[in-house]
Amino acid sequence: MQGITPGNYGEKWMGVYTKKVNEMNEYEFTLTFTLPDVQDDPVQYLDALFEAGCDDAVVGTGTPGTISLEFNRDADSAARAVESAIHDVLKAIPDASLVEAKPDLVGLTDVAEILDCSRQNIRKYAVGYPNFPRPAITGKSQLWHLWEIAKFDKFSIPETIIEISRVTCGLNLDLQRRRFRAELGDSDHNISMTA
Repeated sequence: MQGITPGNYGEKWMGVYTKKVNEMNEYEFTLTFTLPDVQDDPVQYLDALFEAGCDDAVVGTGTPGTISLEFNRDADSAARAVESAIHDVLKAIPDASLVEAKPDLVGLTDVAEILDCSRQNIRKYAVGYPNFPRPAITGKSQLWHLWEIAKFDKFSIPETIIEISRVTCGLNLDLQRRRFRAELGDSDHNISMTA
């Protein structure tokens, strides 16, 4: 009989060999890429994606020039799940460019779906509690970063969703920063936040 004890994985302990158990979680996320040619039909890449390891994704091919993959990937962290998925896609489509990762920005309806309740219920929290997170985007439609919504003490969002939303938010901010720098060049365009 094998025993599993913390701190001495793989060692012999009291005559019983122990074995390390890797804790894997399933992460759900979507990656959207532009294809090498805007006229490319995304369907032509399906076999290559499957062979490259994207057999855990549902592929969206509705728009010429782009492809979206909705992953359910097992990994020991959200960062590793996303990193390995990007690697697999680029192995199949080397000149593709990542443009967006989800989940990140969400509306009240999205939060209601995650929590399996009504949008009206979430709206009551948004307008009735002063400690409800402030939206990242304001206007007619308000959007929040999901990881910030998850910090609200009245919600119980699964840890894997919180973890993946932090990773995708960081990735999206990095992608935006790179596009901004590429468009304006490497010169410094910082705006002072002080008067």
